[in-house]
Amino acid sequence: MKTTKLITTIAVSAGLAFGVAAQAGEKKHEEQSINSSEVPAAVQSAAQAQAQGGTIVRWEKEGANFEAVIEKNGKQIGVEMDANGKVLSKHNEAKEHKEGAKY
Repeated sequence: MKTTKLITTIAVSAGLAFGVAAQAGEKKHEEQSINSSEVPAAVQSAAQAQAQGGTIVRWEKEGANFEAVIEKNGKQIGVEMDANGKVLSKHNEAKEHKEGAKY
């Protein structure tokens, strides 16, 4: 009986240790505000095309990618692009900031 409890305790401890190690290794979502002068011309052109009459209100750098926050019709949309101006994703900025406040 003691051996069974010992093995169970070791298995649970190992599972907890691996879980903590996995969380520590996760890369956090880090945004850095930057000036438009730091954004490559190809990215700026692609963002202007995405804005279609809207205004780019700020630029962010996320790892190797860039994000233009575009305000249009009272809404802010984030457009993430690589360094060549290829659009990778779009998202509603209001939802992103509400989700971030939960943590």
